[in-house]
Amino acid sequence: MAKKRKRHTPEQIVKKLRDADAMLNAGQELAVVLQSLEISEATFHRWRNQYGGMKSEQAKRLKQLEDENRRLKEIVADKELDIRMLKFVAEGN
Repeated sequence: MAKKRKRHTPEQIVKKLRDADAMLNAGQELAVVLQSLEISEATFHRWRNQYGGMKSEQAKRLKQLEDENRRLKEIVADKELDIRMLKFVAEGN
């Protein structure tokens, strides 16, 4: 049976990365650290690439900006579709 997938907030991710760094600096092996944090190695490396060196406020702001960017891209796509549709209708006249 597969485990239920967890969603982590940016603050939780930054905290887990800090905890991982502390454990690794204390001499624990990566496998032990990952098991205690309950994340995979791929997730750890992806988080480190995306959130490494950030404070939790910065990570939260990054997430907000990404969400806003996604919404704006959807709006632009809808407007582009409207423009194309109007051009198609105008050509028919």
